[in-house]
Amino acid sequence: MTYHPKSDFLDVMITRGYLADCTDYQGLDDALMAGVVPAYIGYDATAKSLHVGHLMNIMVLRWFQKTGGKPITLMGGGTTKVGDPSFRSDERPLLDEMAIDANIGGMKTVFKKYLSYGDKPTDAVMLNNAEWLDNLNYLEFLRDIGRHFSVNRMLAFESVKSRLDREQSLSFLEFNYMILQAYDFLELNRRYGCLLQMGGSDQWGNIVNGIDLTRRVLDTEIYGLTTPLLTTSDGRKMGKSQGGAIWLNDEMLSSYEFWQFWRNTTDADTGKFLKIFTELPVDECDRLGALEGSEINEGKIILANEVTALLHGADAAKAAEATAREVFEKGGVGDDLPTLAVTAEELGDGMSIVQLIVKSGLAKSGKEAKRLISENGAKLDDAPLTDAGLMINAAALSSPIKLSAGKKRHALVTLNG
Repeated sequence: MTYHPKSDFLDVMITRGYLADCTDYQGLDDALMAGVVPAYIGYDATAKSLHVGHLMNIMVLRWFQKTGGKPITLMGGGTTKVGDPSFRSDERPLLDEMAIDANIGGMKTVFKKYLSYGDKPTDAVMLNNAEWLDNLNYLEFLRDIGRHFSVNRMLAFESVKSRLDREQSLSFLEFNYMILQAYDFLELNRRYGCLLQMGGSDQWGNIVNGIDLTRRVLDTEIYGLTTPLLTTSDGRKMGKSQGGAIWLNDEMLSSYEFWQFWRNTTDADTGKFLKIFTELPVDECDRLGALEGSEINEGKIILANEVTALLHGADAAKAAEATAREVFEKGGVGDDLPTLAVTAEELGDGMSIVQLIVKSGLAKSGKEAKRLISENGAKLDDAPLTDAGLMINAAALSSPIKLSAGKKRHALVTLNG
């Protein structure tokens, strides 16, 4: 990246590794220097929580606010009813309004940890595109907006082309998504003076559509900026683990498990992730990322502490680190481990260890739990677990037991009542 920005925001984007592309560096830089710029990122309400895959762009909004911009978190109450087809092999399941509203409620709690909402010039605002999409008149929309879209051009977008090249069905409903997203940018500009849309690089085509539509309809100059699609050094998509998505809501994933995810970062990713997911100075991120051998673990613990403190608070980060030290270094149980509480009624005459491993989230199925045991990957109270037929009764749970899958995943099982 050879552009040398004047604005603090673009400087942060470039130096910390957030920037994939921009529609007009000079134009955006000038706008940022001229006053408070409103910018948005859209989030479809497809789950009750955001996950680590969203965290890079949440950090972009946080930096945008810290450098004097006005962030808009646009909730897709309208577009979620259609579903984004970008780079998907199948259609998203359609959600009803009640499920969408519940999902938006869950996502709001996360945004409030990272952004300051209110009425001041740089305070964030949360909007819902159902505000302008729910009551559209179809014929008027086709005539006023649809005429600006070339089907030939839409078919050429990589997100659509890849689906068609694989001869996978793309419904007319999904095909409309990119028109609705472009219309979002137009309406945000018209209603709220929004000048910038940001998103992952897979959204480039949708962002460019919105800029083009706004130019045609309102004759206004607006901008787009994308972040790189983040993969780990071993090529995996960021935010997935053996247990599934790394959720940002603590009722879906404990602060300890969240901390542990970051502590398990590979050596090669540590410096990069420090720059993207923390607010530590870039020089310090580079120093920690360059540590070698066992010293790199210092960088990983700092990464885990900083990221966890931003989301769950400094106390939760300290508690997670203390638990990890107790579990790994001292062979203790650890008070902050994920806990499965079973009742005497559930236990009955006894519950198999395989069931307990699955219920505690250390394996997705009985088959996986049995394989874990047969491959010597499971432990009971830090001792190798070899008997897949072992039954656990109330007497065995007179004190909590600790289950482990490999070296890094643990859970407590306690008797409730």
